[in-house]
Amino acid sequence: MTNGEPVFTWPDGKRAAVSLSFDDARSSQLDNGLPIFKRCGVRVTFYVSPARVRERLDDWQAAAAAGHEMGNHTVTHPCSGNFPWSRGNALEDYTLDRIERELLEANAFIRETLGSTPTTFAYCCGQKYVGRGTELQSYVPLVARHFVVGRGFRDESVNDPGFVDLAQACGIESDGASFEDLRGWIESAQAVGGWVIFIAHDIGDDFARQAIRPDVLEAVCRYCADPNNGLWLDTVAAVGAWIRRWQSRRIDPNP
Repeated sequence: MTNGEPVFTWPDGKRAAVSLSFDDARSSQLDNGLPIFKRCGVRVTFYVSPARVRERLDDWQAAAAAGHEMGNHTVTHPCSGNFPWSRGNALEDYTLDRIERELLEANAFIRETLGSTPTTFAYCCGQKYVGRGTELQSYVPLVARHFVVGRGFRDESVNDPGFVDLAQACGIESDGASFEDLRGWIESAQAVGGWVIFIAHDIGDDFARQAIRPDVLEAVCRYCADPNNGLWLDTVAAVGAWIRRWQSRRIDPNP
């Protein structure tokens, strides 16, 4: 207890937590990522959308069966229409009802095809609103209603498990990063007992953008799996559930 407040602790005496997450169900995640995760014995989180899952359904089903988390990333990946590729599917033109229908449709697809109902969600482009101007509305409350964790993108902090609003947990981009860059974030989490969620898209050496190198990814996996570093490496769902249970007990010590 600190000033009457319970002190958060990680399981098994760990000093911090790390989650590796990958967006958009890209083929390189299957081809280049899964062998690394198998060698290192780690579970990661994939934020998937139906169209790309359908392209390689058997492979995504195998990844889910191997224990990797399949999280919700909407059906159509709406972002701001300021991105030319999203102009026809712009968040500025969405309503809360429309985004909620899409979240639930994606959940149903993942449940029916991959065998589990998602408990975590990744905001497309890290954007958390629908509409524009005086009509703009946050859809964070919808995410809080339907998921344990809503993960952001390109944030600037690790998550404090005793304080974090799980509906908008911070996510750190790992595309293009070196091992030293990512270790720096991990060390920041270790220093404060925090949780760092990394985000990548493609996995490989031959992508011009939005990719993490396989050697960097494997180095991070091995660093986190080393018991001497005191890290809990697990899915966003697993870590988020631990934090949620602790936060619930703090609010109501006799649930």
